[in-house]
Amino acid sequence: MVMDTTLSDPMVGRLLEGRYTVEAFVARGGMAAVYLATDTRLDRRVAVKVLRSELSDDPMVVARFEREARAAAQLSHPDVVAVYDQGSDNGNAFLVMEFVPGANLREVLRDRGRLKTGEAITVMDHVLAALSAAHAAGLVHRDVKPENVLIAPDGRVKVADFGLARAVAGSTVTTAGSVLFGTAHYFAPERFDDESADARSDVYSAGVLFFELLTGATPFTAENNMALLKRYSSEDIPAPSSRASGIPPQIDALVGWATSRDPSQRPVDAAELHASLLDVRDKLGLHERVPALPSQLTAPLLAAATVASSDVTQHMPGGRPPAAGAPAVARPRRPRRRRRGLIISVILLLVVAAAAIGGWWFAAGRYTNAPSVVGLSKSAADAKLKAAGLHWRWLPPVHSLTTTAGLVAVETNGGRVTHGSTVDLALSSGPRTHPLPPVAGYTVDHATTVLKNLDISVAHTTREFSTEVRKGLVLATKPGENKVEKEGSSVTLVISKGLQHVAIPTVNHLSQQDATTALQQAGFQIGAPIQRFSSTVPNGTVISSTPPQGKVVVKGRTVSLIVSQGPKLFAVPNVEGDSVGDAVHAIKAAGFTPDPEQFAPDGPGTVFRETPTGMQQRGTKITLDWF
Repeated sequence: MVMDTTLSDPMVGRLLEGRYTVEAFVARGGMAAVYLATDTRLDRRVAVKVLRSELSDDPMVVARFEREARAAAQLSHPDVVAVYDQGSDNGNAFLVMEFVPGANLREVLRDRGRLKTGEAITVMDHVLAALSAAHAAGLVHRDVKPENVLIAPDGRVKVADFGLARAVAGSTVTTAGSVLFGTAHYFAPERFDDESADARSDVYSAGVLFFELLTGATPFTAENNMALLKRYSSEDIPAPSSRASGIPPQIDALVGWATSRDPSQRPVDAAELHASLLDVRDKLGLHERVPALPSQLTAPLLAAATVASSDVTQHMPGGRPPAAGAPAVARPRRPRRRRRGLIISVILLLVVAAAAIGGWWFAAGRYTNAPSVVGLSKSAADAKLKAAGLHWRWLPPVHSLTTTAGLVAVETNGGRVTHGSTVDLALSSGPRTHPLPPVAGYTVDHATTVLKNLDISVAHTTREFSTEVRKGLVLATKPGENKVEKEGSSVTLVISKGLQHVAIPTVNHLSQQDATTALQQAGFQIGAPIQRFSSTVPNGTVISSTPPQGKVVVKGRTVSLIVSQGPKLFAVPNVEGDSVGDAVHAIKAAGFTPDPEQFAPDGPGTVFRETPTGMQQRGTKITLDWF
């Protein structure tokens, strides 16, 4: 962590509330500064965050600062920077926190560029564990970003500023007349619309942070914060694998899930995303350590950064000068001999010949052309090179898209070579093969890129209806997922047409069995039948359906049949032996139609027979015989 320890800072050297001795400036944010201090009461190093003086004059900001500090102090978790105390000294509101030596993630990313996938997962494991604890306690961080994730030299990961972004925040985004606390690159789209923040907003910010750890950069850039927020509000976060190599599709899916622009499509809180992250980590076997801090970030916190310069003296190699050479010894002069013209002529001819031969040898004679053996079998290549007077060496086989397996794919040192040279050869093992990755739910461009990275192209696209994948996204590949394909091959992408809508077929007045068959053939599920009495539809016949026939609905939904039980029957009262007047009244009261018939004019007026009896439909005519 880079620090400015200048003594000009008025806070350095102060004793806050008679307890905290401010020793050095550490960092400054948009609305607060952080100092290294000593708690004189407990004799321990702490970090003190001091609210800027102009904000300390605002009682509403201070009150919220204190309220959030108390809330954050209730949060106890090994991955959270602990809050010890809060107070005010001479009008300066301050917060006392756990001191974590080391560096923040921003400094690590500046040094490393990006993290390995396993390292990024390990860091996010700690970040999401901290956010999960906060969400369970009812706290929303609101400012998840690399600057708020600290890494200690011993590998501890700590998330800072829990719950405080509502009161103090650096690099804030403002709208007319109000302040939206948070950092633009990590700002959830819904907060730009209504300024609200909940656990899903933190999940979005964590997803952007994960993207940055994997790729070394944030998803979007823009000229200013407002333009940047509009990009985040209108564009989907790209898959990390489109920006950096070696990122599995499962990681792309996690980032895409966390950064959905629709909050309802994200994990409900950090705990749900954390559980999925650990599941993917275990399945992929990506168990890495926390990234080691660069050496320049692990120096003692208060060590002054000095550059020592020293005289550099270059020493020439020692040794005595070479001894002077001995004087030449005079030799007796040989007697001069006569040179004969013939000898001189022969010598001149030999010299000229030797020069000509040497020139030819060095210019052309020592070279030969190595024949091309690419595409030949091993035995044929051996024979051809042997005939050319060359040596050869076989290297391990290589994958090739253009050369059939078992034939020569690589020939080095070919062309013009010296006699007896060695040519390196390698046989083709054919193209690489890859199991087709899962691409369901990807955009067409993203799926095409994933396949292209495996040297597999998209030759065709088709469209099919789907109840599971949104319209316009990839439904599957043909051949299907995990089917092994060679590099250079092509596949067909199946694109979702979304839900299929069809009309419910005519089923009224069909038997229950025939109606069920018609609905199943049309692609509908059959719900439990609904039984109803009907005086017009025979028993076992369909009265109607719900939804009704002819209504256009999503294919595959459940349709229930309303089936007739026939008319509802009621018991005919027994009136035999009753007076005809009482009998007529009882039959009417039961909902039937009385039909009295007299058999003898001078009888007692008593009913001696009724028909029909038992269970009958209401309104049925009941004949009453009386005398």
